[in-house]
Amino acid sequence: MDEIIDRTSWKPILIPSENLGKIKEQHPAISIVDQYRKNSEELFLLRNPKYRFNQNHRSSFESFWDDHTNGASDNVGGWYYYPWLNQVVHFLPDAMHQELRTGRNRNLITEAEQYRYYNKAKSAFLGMSVGSHIALSTAMSGGMKKMKIADPDTISGDNLNRINTGFQNVGINKAIAVARQIYELNPYASLDVFSDGLNAGNMDEILSGVDIVIEEMDDLFWKLKIREKARTLGIPVIMGTDNGDGIIVDIERFDMNNSYPLLHGKIRDLQSSDCRKIDPKDLPRIYAKVAGASLAVPRMLTSVAEVGKTLYSWPQLGTAANLCGTVITYLARSIVLGDTSIKSGRYQVDLDKIFRLGHTRRQFNQKIEFTRFLKKMKKNG
Repeated sequence: MDEIIDRTSWKPILIPSENLGKIKEQHPAISIVDQYRKNSEELFLLRNPKYRFNQNHRSSFESFWDDHTNGASDNVGGWYYYPWLNQVVHFLPDAMHQELRTGRNRNLITEAEQYRYYNKAKSAFLGMSVGSHIALSTAMSGGMKKMKIADPDTISGDNLNRINTGFQNVGINKAIAVARQIYELNPYASLDVFSDGLNAGNMDEILSGVDIVIEEMDDLFWKLKIREKARTLGIPVIMGTDNGDGIIVDIERFDMNNSYPLLHGKIRDLQSSDCRKIDPKDLPRIYAKVAGASLAVPRMLTSVAEVGKTLYSWPQLGTAANLCGTVITYLARSIVLGDTSIKSGRYQVDLDKIFRLGHTRRQFNQKIEFTRFLKKMKKNG
């Protein structure tokens, strides 16, 4: 019983149903959440759409319920204790749980696609600020039972304009916080959590067996290093960069072309081994090319130039982080399901272009602002 009250875990603990009485007696503060019958009825209705406009399903459901539980609902499915919630939750068995929570995906995702997306695909998610939205959107859409999640940083108060969590999690490692949220959706997930982030000691382990890499790290050395290794292994890499309310997306299909230039050749022949020799004064210009500063909205460019003066760090919006979650999840799902029409390149998802009038004029102003930005960076360097 000592294991059951360990609150440091990021993984739920499977509880034998015969221990429930003892848990309730010895740990009255633990909340028991049992919506098993309700979830079973919803699954029954998903399997029987004829009852959508005919509510007379009660007797048929009761037969289904009796066959499934054999009169002992506590003994079916799985009871999982969440130490960080201090709750025990009753879940349907794995296959039924997945069927229930992805039932509304049909037919937008076919049954065969959903099976492959969940059971066969495996991804590495590196960087859990913007990356947290991608990992959670992937899990929410029923994708990738097996994930590798890495980030060495902890959640801070100023992260919470773009990370979907609360202030009670300030100080918790970002990778652990995301793992907890995924396990709350799906206790049957199989997550490898690297709370020390990507490093030389674990890079091979992180890349082993994965079908795609979602890269959202800040460190230039590791941005390049992971791409060098992924290109050798033929693993595609996707990155999303926030840009005001929009995003810039980089797709590198190393699975289709293992000689494709890193970051589309935007940084020429720069390799990871060169990063340790770079003068820190040159880094802003290099990061500007990596992030796609030529596409950055004017307010972003003027803000970056103010870092260390009127701003502590560059601005980022939760709207852009959410958009990254949607777009990168869509691209990753398409790629792991075998869509070769998704090509390497740098793409812009620009909400201004879609919704605002006078966008052509703003694009012209953006080019002027980018020229000023480069001149200022060169002067400061």
